[in-house]
Amino acid sequence: MLRVASANVNGVRAAVRRGLGDWLTDRAPDVVALQEVRCAPELVPPLPGWHLSLDAGSRAGRNGVAVLSRERPSAVRTGIGNVAFADEGRYLEVDLDDAGLTVASLYLPKGDRAADGPRAEARQRRKLRFMASLARQLTGSRLAAARAGREFVVMGDFNIAHTELDLASWRTNRRSPGFLPEEREWFGSLLSPRRLVDVVRSLHPGESGPYSWWTWRGQAFANDTGWRIDYQLASPGLAARALRGGTDREPSYQARMSDHSPVLVDYAR
Repeated sequence: MLRVASANVNGVRAAVRRGLGDWLTDRAPDVVALQEVRCAPELVPPLPGWHLSLDAGSRAGRNGVAVLSRERPSAVRTGIGNVAFADEGRYLEVDLDDAGLTVASLYLPKGDRAADGPRAEARQRRKLRFMASLARQLTGSRLAAARAGREFVVMGDFNIAHTELDLASWRTNRRSPGFLPEEREWFGSLLSPRRLVDVVRSLHPGESGPYSWWTWRGQAFANDTGWRIDYQLASPGLAARALRGGTDREPSYQARMSDHSPVLVDYAR
């Protein structure tokens, strides 16, 4: 079995204080994609037994994507081929030859509502530019992995709830960033039985959730009024090997490592 996980840790140092190391030991994944690492490589707390591949970006205390792997990667690549985002620490991929995988970690910009003013409109336009470049990157990476005899999976925080099943309060969020029609349409364009498969949705068809993000405020976590914005999108061959998976939701508000919970999938080898 191959256990693959993704987690937006909302600061890896804080996540370690809240139990990330214990979670890694308990769940024993083979590879983990991390988002919002939020620190330079030399400041990442020790994680014995793991190879860390990290693009921290150049914005201190912001962004940062990483892959933790038991296997030492044969190659590490960063960026989505758009120089406008080259220093932001939003995309990293590694080749794991023994596992037969190329694994990518993604932190997509949140964006904003254009109706909230010029600055918000500019942020949303920038998100859309990132999405266009990312779509090309994912196609290229998937095809390159296939040529090398590897499967491909991109994991992380897409900051988009694809369908009404992926957002508890979808009726009141139809004009919210992350659930705008153009974002949802773009996300759908990534998916195809021959290109990329939303693995968790394929394992939970027709179900609400399983959500992966809840605000820290109020009773959202207790009431499970969340968003499913963290995904594993896999090449068809890997997706067909999925055995079980979903959100590894903590048992209580107090046990949370982040405002996101990990997404974990077991694949047959």
